[in-house]
Amino acid sequence: MFKVAIITCSDKGYENKRIDDSGKVIKEIVESVGYTVEKYIVLPDDKNMISNELIECSDNLNVDLILTTGGTGFSERDVTPEATLEVVDRLAPGISEAIRAYSMTITKRAMLSRAVSGIRHKTLIINLPGSPKAVRESLEYIIKSLHHGLEILTGKASECAR
Repeated sequence: MFKVAIITCSDKGYENKRIDDSGKVIKEIVESVGYTVEKYIVLPDDKNMISNELIECSDNLNVDLILTTGGTGFSERDVTPEATLEVVDRLAPGISEAIRAYSMTITKRAMLSRAVSGIRHKTLIINLPGSPKAVRESLEYIIKSLHHGLEILTGKASECAR
């Protein structure tokens, strides 16, 4: 149905000092709704590497959806939102706002998320939290609504489709 790329942004994950459970949760959820994972990569918290991978997945792999996990907090090394903003053509703020609003019902710390969402050409890019629990809660909350947005973005449905 839709092609997905998963990018985990984690210095420790990249150095094999931490198992990437968050990326595995994303893979499990997107595959459960019939999406195909075209690429799954773990990168360090490096703005240029993340930006370049977002461009690669969008422009060359032509995936419909890129889901990142990690790098959205207040640490100096948390640069995923900046890397995303550098490559998107249009913002899709409602997605990140919905995730934060829902997550605030679970933990007040959700207000500390700097995650963003946007569109590059025909690819939707969404920054998800770094923890497996938060990734599951966030993605399960938005996945059904995302489907319609992806249909519109890829031309498989019109804005008026119900």
